Amino acid sequence: MNRSYSISILLALTFISQIAYGQYFGRNKPIYKNFKFSVYQTPNFEVYHYLKNDSLLNIISLSAEKWYDRHYQVFRDSIITKNPILLYNDHADFQQTTAISGSVGVGTGGVTEALKNRVIFPLTETWQQTDHVLGHELVHAFQYNSLINGDSTSLNSVRNLPLWMVEGMAEYLSLGTYDYQTAMWMRDAVINDRFPTLEDMTYYPNKYFPYRWGHAFWSFIGRTFGDSLINPIFKETAKRGYNFALMRYLGLNEQSFSTLWKSVYYDYFKRTMPDTVEDPNGTRILFERNAGEINISPSVSPDGRYVAFYSEKDLFSIDLYLAHAISGKIIRRLSSIVHDNEIDALNFIESAGTWSPDSRMFAFVGFSKGKSKLIIVDVFDGKLIQEFTIPGVPSFNYPAWSPDGSSIVVSGLVNGVNDLYQYDLRIKKVDRLTNDPWCNIHPAWSSDGKTIVFSTDKPSQTSANGKTGYNLATLDVETKTINVFDILPGADNVNPMFSANNKEIYFLSNCDGYRNLFRFNIESGEVYRMTRILTGISGMTPLAPAMSVARENDEVVYSHFFKSKYSIYTADSSDFKPVRINPYQVDFNASILPPVNRATEGLVDKNLSDKNLPVVLVDSFKTVPFKPKFKLDYISNIGMGISTSPYGTGMAGGVEMLFSDITGKNMVYTGLSLNGEIYDFGGQVAFLQQKKYITWGVTASHIPYSFGQYGYDTLHRQINGEPVIVEDFQLIQIRMFETATGLLSYFPLSSTQRFELSGSIARYYYRADIYSNYYIDGYYYGSERKKGEVPPGFWLQQSSLAYVYDNSDFGIASPMRGHRMRFQASRTLGEYNYWGALADMRKYIFRKPLSFAFRALYYGRFGTSINDNILYPLYIGYPWYVRGYDSNSFINYGQSGNVTIDQLTGNHIAVANFEIRVPFTGPERLTLIKSGTLFTELAFFTDAGIAWTKEYPPSLKWKPTSINDRTPFVSSGISLRINLFGMLILEPYYAIPYQLGGFKAANWGINFIPGW
Repeated sequence: MNRSYSISILLALTFISQIAYGQYFGRNKPIYKNFKFSVYQTPNFEVYHYLKNDSLLNIISLSAEKWYDRHYQVFRDSIITKNPILLYNDHADFQQTTAISGSVGVGTGGVTEALKNRVIFPLTETWQQTDHVLGHELVHAFQYNSLINGDSTSLNSVRNLPLWMVEGMAEYLSLGTYDYQTAMWMRDAVINDRFPTLEDMTYYPNKYFPYRWGHAFWSFIGRTFGDSLINPIFKETAKRGYNFALMRYLGLNEQSFSTLWKSVYYDYFKRTMPDTVEDPNGTRILFERNAGEINISPSVSPDGRYVAFYSEKDLFSIDLYLAHAISGKIIRRLSSIVHDNEIDALNFIESAGTWSPDSRMFAFVGFSKGKSKLIIVDVFDGKLIQEFTIPGVPSFNYPAWSPDGSSIVVSGLVNGVNDLYQYDLRIKKVDRLTNDPWCNIHPAWSSDGKTIVFSTDKPSQTSANGKTGYNLATLDVETKTINVFDILPGADNVNPMFSANNKEIYFLSNCDGYRNLFRFNIESGEVYRMTRILTGISGMTPLAPAMSVARENDEVVYSHFFKSKYSIYTADSSDFKPVRINPYQVDFNASILPPVNRATEGLVDKNLSDKNLPVVLVDSFKTVPFKPKFKLDYISNIGMGISTSPYGTGMAGGVEMLFSDITGKNMVYTGLSLNGEIYDFGGQVAFLQQKKYITWGVTASHIPYSFGQYGYDTLHRQINGEPVIVEDFQLIQIRMFETATGLLSYFPLSSTQRFELSGSIARYYYRADIYSNYYIDGYYYGSERKKGEVPPGFWLQQSSLAYVYDNSDFGIASPMRGHRMRFQASRTLGEYNYWGALADMRKYIFRKPLSFAFRALYYGRFGTSINDNILYPLYIGYPWYVRGYDSNSFINYGQSGNVTIDQLTGNHIAVANFEIRVPFTGPERLTLIKSGTLFTELAFFTDAGIAWTKEYPPSLKWKPTSINDRTPFVSSGISLRINLFGMLILEPYYAIPYQLGGFKAANWGINFIPGW
């Protein structure tokens, strides 16, 4: 009996290890700095920061209080406790935040999490951006506060709120009803007759951008029915859904509201647009047929022959590409060098790259080791020339290469202050070109290298007393003299570029409510509108570069938004029809979200128009000591049940809890469960700390494993002096208890590489309860519970060291592009004594629409326990190794000749796999069949594996000639992986096991894990 217990336990441990084994890849969230937060307390907030700029800290704190007052007037609900704000100095630091567990993408401007209502965001290049993000995220803080503390609502009510309603409300309350970007999206929908219903927006968020469409929805509510209905509709939607909310407060159902909204927008935009047909200037060279649907931040080479641009052409990420400027033919992916080196991310949202004067090299910005890094590649062979940070400038953007090739100018963010910096490539010296409190972005050189043009929020003479916007300015490189041009006051005049003769400046502006290309003559002061585009020349954000001019010939390339896509056009001087405009006149009416006419100014617009900060509040601000504020973040649903049976009374239930400090640096997890008697009580506690370069934790647990078996015995007894035979029908309940403590640590080298080190010590011991039911001559005689014999307990000490690399991109149900590898050594001591060695290498080559996947794996065990054959052997017949050879296959088709299931077991295994993966149903651009609900992937596979021991070495034969031979087992077939809403991946497969007879032994099987 003792032997069977041991085998069962080892089977259980093997199964558990297999499950853990499937989770050992994934990218990292590296932490490169230890942030030492100070706490700045205001009447309504606690600002956690490490900013060494008191004046900027006061401005941010005042702005937070201003936003609090604005949002309070809408929600009519205060946040009782001081709301925490975690402020990071730049986006590279923000990507390392421990306050949220997931990765922070380049496109994420800020996050508000619900557990502690923390508002987490970085400083950006301009104050307008930072202030908008702060206002946007504080809307979410009020939303969470309203749901958690509201009547008949809770955090679970978020499920009733569509994303467009949540994010759109944050956009509306922080932007109001004037926004050229949202108006651009609306005009585009009207021109192309693609205006959605609320139901469309809810079910197709990837098609209808929630931020823009949600913004338009709330703006329509505010301008048509009044801002006083915003909070009631929001709360009622959280309780019962938006259809009920609209019926209650507007008297319209979803369909009627959608019809009204659409008719008002169509009527307004068709009346106000100068034309109904979009007619961009020049030639479209990059669009969805030869590139992606998002082609942005174009940068034309000085000779006008090439264009570098960002695109999601390969679907899995936005990458940097090189194309011919005339034909649009894509030459190569320039950012492939980034994927093969340790760059954590590309800064594609608001930064185009820059060309060397000879048009041979291209420089662009990435994030690496918690800082901005400039990366220079040779465009003709794709090789990395150099990569470097800029000393003293941890965060920078918008690089511009000087005409003599000696230096690069960037817009740098240092301690919250944005200035222009010049980096000398030869002597590695940094020169600060501007030194003022204003934001200076989008630098570009004149062809003689004497002047830099840029955009700034420094007021001009005309805009000094009004809305600042962004003005054009020039900097004399030698004297550092700055001249701010007094044109188009209050407009966002951005992305300036010198003409070839240095006498004119091309730039983008929303001065007419649209986003068009303009030209400014420096000497005469004349301004010309070069394009009359109805949607806009735009990137993904207002400050994203969307236009570039070839220094040698004035060739213009720009990104055009149309049909919710971004295409790139090229145009020369003959393609434009310049129209002279009044340089002091602006008209933002085209940026209004209709309806236009309303009786009084809305609450939201009225509050946003007041830009004055409540300076008097500064006297109440103070610095207080930092306290971790370790408290409960989350508690699972607590369930408890009681049952009784002839075998006793049992209880079942459990609870999980998560605690953390205010920054998320330290976390504690606890879990308790009971499933049966008091012996079946289990629990685990884990502490995790995330620090610079290391994440470590310690765990302690007591876990019962329970299983049963039947037994039978005959007993010879005397009853009333007569000998009788008693039959004993036994139910044997066996419990194995694991009491363990362990230490784990991760050492991320970057987002793709890490080392893992772990160790544990565990005590295993047993308990057996025998429930005997006695029968005499077939009649029940009685029952008894007693303890059974068990094997002695034992100790195990385990340790492992692993190196992991993973830069793969996941598709529908498996990786589609990139590399994965894991090399691991492990040691087990105690009752069992052996070494383990693992090598697992995977490669994915994506050639749209197919992915070719390769895997080579080896795992082996060495040591005295292996030599004594006391460990349960490894097995290659699992469906995640070699499909078609599970135990049922041998039962159904028999173990004929020299082929037995034992030949699939051993102390060493080697597996090789090849798949052709076909995204089958799902997103239109990725899959063969478009579907919004069914996400599947076809895979044509060939699996091969071999298992062996020291006694039975491997042999490379197609079929074994003896039952002692250890030869490869090969199968091929087809599988369909089904992604069930991201919760589970189901893989039915049809496999042809060649060593079992080929087609005649073909069988069906199923797998429950993602594709390798």
